[in-house]
Amino acid sequence: MEMFSGLDWDDGNRTKCQKHGVSIEEIEQLFRTAPFVGRDETHSELEDRFIAVGRTGAGRSLLVIYTLRSRDGVELVRPVSALHAPKGGPVV
Repeated sequence: MEMFSGLDWDDGNRTKCQKHGVSIEEIEQLFRTAPFVGRDETHSELEDRFIAVGRTGAGRSLLVIYTLRSRDGVELVRPVSALHAPKGGPVV
């Protein structure tokens, strides 16, 4: 995964990411581990989007769509959406 210095949160992306029952803590846990990362070609028209897939600290599979933002020379991950993989879904 690309190097980054933290996560970029505001009311907009906090609300959207929690819409599917994923907590902010779970998203942050995912990025502290080594998730599998790929480019989200379908949603990269206006900005580069990426998909991170991994497990939370509780062992639940998690998928996070995110983009990278630079603020004052610091690279930040900005989560856009997050979902738990359904039971019986892919194991990562």
